[in-house]
Amino acid sequence: MKISADLGERFPGLQVLVAHVNGVKVEKEKGELRRFKEKVIEKIKRTYNLETVKDVPIFRAYRNFFWRIGIDPTKNRPAAEALIRRVLAEKPLPKINTLVDAYNLASIKTCISIGAFGADKLQGDLVLRLAQKGEEFTGIGMEKPMVLEGNEAVVSDSEKLIAIYPYRDADDTKITLGTRNVLLLICGAPGIDEEVLKRAALTTVEYIVGFCGGEGRVER
Repeated sequence: MKISADLGERFPGLQVLVAHVNGVKVEKEKGELRRFKEKVIEKIKRTYNLETVKDVPIFRAYRNFFWRIGIDPTKNRPAAEALIRRVLAEKPLPKINTLVDAYNLASIKTCISIGAFGADKLQGDLVLRLAQKGEEFTGIGMEKPMVLEGNEAVVSDSEKLIAIYPYRDADDTKITLGTRNVLLLICGAPGIDEEVLKRAALTTVEYIVGFCGGEGRVER
């Protein structure tokens, strides 16, 4: 995972970790995962409240980063914060498939935003860079592509955009029931320590392997 020079200069301390889980079996749902999710939800309710969750230091770091790249974090919240807020508001967590649900729980546990992509649909090396004005991006669930302004941080492979960093992944590379190999981005922001990202990477791989099988590794 390469960070472009201009983005790196603009955001010193920006780090992203990459992890892989190969040979997974993605299912629609699993009783074991559902029971684990209930335990996570109960712990979240004991740990946070809606009034102060925005003040968690990691969420502050993401929010500051969002403002600087032109994203309003009161409308597009950091992923883990958005999930935790759903729990605190007594709303159900999204139920997509076992792999997505597992990494969402890892995101909640660690407060870190995580991107997941079908590795077999990626081409070449990944680059985190500033978008080019007029580039188009189709995120998961979008009916038509959005046209980028040019100030967004994006992740691309050698052929296409795969994410608006660090909060929206592309529809083309999303995790499906047919996915067998997964590439994970453990998304940092200035002010988030590398050790925090490493722990999040290990937790994410642990949860995915635990509920979907396969073999995982974190790039060093």
